[in-house]
Amino acid sequence: MALESGARLGPYEIAALIGVGGMGEVYRARDTTLGRDVAIKILSASFSTDAMRVTRFQQEARTLAWLNHSNIAHIYGLERSAGDTAIVMELVDGTTLMERIAQGPMPVAERTNYAHPKLESGCKALMHGSGVCGAGLITRGTGLAVQQVFLEHRL
Repeated sequence: MALESGARLGPYEIAALIGVGGMGEVYRARDTTLGRDVAIKILSASFSTDAMRVTRFQQEARTLAWLNHSNIAHIYGLERSAGDTAIVMELVDGTTLMERIAQGPMPVAERTNYAHPKLESGCKALMHGSGVCGAGLITRGTGLAVQQVFLEHRL
């Protein structure tokens, strides 16, 4: 379900699509109530009628909301509107790890600067059995989607 710029989901106004994953799409949006930009992950329409997928999506939101670490995106809420289910979270701007890798080799100091906080947040999450691995990502098995790991600052 691709949302157009200007579409509304509750109090959120969609600005642009910023990513697509296995469970849905992620959009940059404007919280018109609080006047801030957010990221909204919307469960794909093909999964919205699958009770197991909806439950898994809701569990992802609860797990991320439970975790508190500077390298895990903060969850602002779980939104349901017109049959859509969405996780509203902190918008993290920056270069993705995949984009950085495409620029060429990273010096050891740069790799360490990025890796240590991600590993720290991932370890914290895994110690609690959540399945969350850094930067607000949910991993399936041992995979990590490098295009979703952000390397820069928070807004």
